[in-house]
Amino acid sequence: MTKRCAIWRLSWIIVAALWITQAMAMMGGGGGCMMGCSSGVTVIDPPRGRPFQDPPLAPNLSTTPGVVEVNLEAKVAPVNVNGTVANLQTYNGVFPGPTIRVRRGDTLVINFRNSLPFSGYNMHGYPRNLTNLHTHGLHVSPIGNSDNVMLNFGEGESFQFVYDLSLHPAGNFNFYHPHVHGNAAEQVWAGLVGALEVEDATPMLAGYETHLLVLKDISLSNSAPTLHSNSDFMNGKEGNVVMVNGLVNPVLTMKPGQIQRWKIVNASNARFYKLNLANHNLHVVGTDGGLLDKPYAQSTVLLSPGERVDILVKATTTKGYYKLKALPYNRGAGASANQEITLMTVNVTGSAVSQSLPSSINPSAVRLSVPSNIPVRQLTLRMGMMGGMMGGSMSASINGIVYSDTSAFTLNSTLGGYEIWEIYNQSMMDHPFHQHVNHAQVLAINGGDASYRNLLTTAPAWKDTVIVPAMGSVRLLVPVKDFAGLTVFHCHILEHEDIGMMGLWDIR
Repeated sequence: MTKRCAIWRLSWIIVAALWITQAMAMMGGGGGCMMGCSSGVTVIDPPRGRPFQDPPLAPNLSTTPGVVEVNLEAKVAPVNVNGTVANLQTYNGVFPGPTIRVRRGDTLVINFRNSLPFSGYNMHGYPRNLTNLHTHGLHVSPIGNSDNVMLNFGEGESFQFVYDLSLHPAGNFNFYHPHVHGNAAEQVWAGLVGALEVEDATPMLAGYETHLLVLKDISLSNSAPTLHSNSDFMNGKEGNVVMVNGLVNPVLTMKPGQIQRWKIVNASNARFYKLNLANHNLHVVGTDGGLLDKPYAQSTVLLSPGERVDILVKATTTKGYYKLKALPYNRGAGASANQEITLMTVNVTGSAVSQSLPSSINPSAVRLSVPSNIPVRQLTLRMGMMGGMMGGSMSASINGIVYSDTSAFTLNSTLGGYEIWEIYNQSMMDHPFHQHVNHAQVLAINGGDASYRNLLTTAPAWKDTVIVPAMGSVRLLVPVKDFAGLTVFHCHILEHEDIGMMGLWDIR
């Protein structure tokens, strides 16, 4: 055995020993803390920063009605991260990437180019600059030049993606990011994220000032994103700089009594955000798959990586500064279990206005009745060691199969019907489960956050990303509609996807 190989194996043995010790502590009443937790809460309250800014909008190059065409180039560029100029991986040189805005029924054309320079191979053996593009949340074809994550592009390669949005729901917003297995975590961590908004024409929401909030964390070392360690792939990587649209604690201005609409995307690798706005309710009007029937008032809204939420906020009539915070949430790993972080500050100031919350949003949004005699699929999420404790490495799996370029658990579905998916989590941390192509309705959640569970099992919400609680389960009603082809489902803690918690979905 070479010295390098011996060090590699030893590091994994240490990581595994820590994981097992902490898992045993959780089962023995240790309070659910892993890796770096303590009994107290760490308050991270940075000074009020720059004025809030929405991400830049990608210009539409097309003059043809119903066609939106944009250029998207993955490249390294200098970005100001809280006062430090860092070389991040970006789309079009900005972070987060430019927002792509379309309407239902449009054809979206993305002229994609990979300009990421070669920088060696990562611990999975992939060249770090091999990339592709996933339009997370779009109900479009998974094959050809649509949302085909089986395509990969090397340095200097270009490709034209074309997405037919005629069957996609209105009022839905998404984000785009790389999806090369083995590279996804490092590239999203380094900055390759951007929002993709499908506008709605709902009159009940017209007239509200609207903003997009992309939540993303990062850590820097020598003006570059910190490299992943073995433990990062076990726990999911969290950063020590937490941003909204690339800014630390930006200040958003509201008038007393004003209602604003916020579309929020969790674009982080592994950090969960339990959102709370001091002295205000967050009125949820939409989830991953589109608009709800009415506003649902919540004191907190939990977002795991890959989830989106559409909310209305009615400002208090009392002027002052109010903090939008991420409250501590124990997902089973990560510093965020004990952190209370100020994400953004709302400055209620100026002349008062009188705006009312709508009583109805989308009357066509309903919870479906479960059809009889439909297939029931069972998926089990696990984490463990490949090759045994003394010589293996950390892995993650679905139904006992670790995804790789040569093997994967494959779920075969027949186009045109419905299925029930029962997803069981046999690990000691939460996993946000994401399926491509089709949104689903949540029938039941066993365990986890009560307000999250109550909202998603009672509201007519459509979801493509759902938290499967540690040692818990989720039951989904999944339409298999409109598009045949080979796609995937996976944990959206991207480190877990990269070490094998992904499966193939073959729709025929």
